[in-house]
Amino acid sequence: MTIDEIEAFVSIARLGGFARAAEALHRSQPAISRRIEMLEEQLRTPIFERVRGGVVLTEAGRSLLPYAEAVLASLKDGTEAVRSLERGERGAVSVALVGTLASTKFAAMLREFGRRHPHVKLELRTANSQEVSDLVRRGEATLGLRYFTDSDPSLASEVVMEEALVVVCSPEHRLAGRRVRDPGVLADERWVAFPPQRRRREPFASALEQRLTAAGTEAAEIVRIDSLTAQKRFVEAGFGIALLIESSVQEELRLGALRLIDVPALRGGVPVTLVRRQNGYLSGAAQTLVAVIKEGATKRAGRPRAQSARSRG
Repeated sequence: MTIDEIEAFVSIARLGGFARAAEALHRSQPAISRRIEMLEEQLRTPIFERVRGGVVLTEAGRSLLPYAEAVLASLKDGTEAVRSLERGERGAVSVALVGTLASTKFAAMLREFGRRHPHVKLELRTANSQEVSDLVRRGEATLGLRYFTDSDPSLASEVVMEEALVVVCSPEHRLAGRRVRDPGVLADERWVAFPPQRRRREPFASALEQRLTAAGTEAAEIVRIDSLTAQKRFVEAGFGIALLIESSVQEELRLGALRLIDVPALRGGVPVTLVRRQNGYLSGAAQTLVAVIKEGATKRAGRPRAQSARSRG
């Protein structure tokens, strides 16, 4: 099994077709097809099934894919390790992170890293939590910041901080800015939430149901909307209320488009996790970025979160 064969296999799996993989690898389609034929001969089983419009992985192909991706990621690590010796603290560090983290407290951490390493290029990609793990696993990102830990043994996960969950409503809502000690007061409210958790959905999608059940208001009406932006717009319009990660609504709260309802019974947090490849190479600059993130998260954890609310219920 050669690197060229593995590279062709992974490219076809990611892009969904031989022609697209050939274009991406700057090879002819017959050359790509031959590599797959040789790989299938060695494995003694098909790894792709041709379907209308492209190909899909067979069961054998799905079993092989994570190992093939790990091989390519390890080669990338090795190349990066050698190049870092030549360039010192120059080069690039790639980070994948959940979009709601990009515009908040982590922006200050990234600025601090830029100050310490002015010659290092910081490459950022945003995605949902599962995609962040996938990018790190494949070697397309050196580090990842996602919600909750990843159980994949090929990844090292470390919780660095916790994001607060808050109840938000429109500015005209009867409970805007109030504290609600009895969650039963919210029994007749319409809640806006994500659909039930799926593979590509954020892992905190079920947080609302869990907290409503714990507070004894599991019979509340829940409207499923598969978009954070749409959820916020519906809440702004008074269509319902929502339990969201605080950093995702900071701008709306600042502008007054949304208001908080302080509900102690529904308070909670979502862990933010730093992920990297287990035994993957970290350059000196990448190690510094890890340290900056941990330092920044620790400082923020010790800072009380301000929330003004009048009591009710």
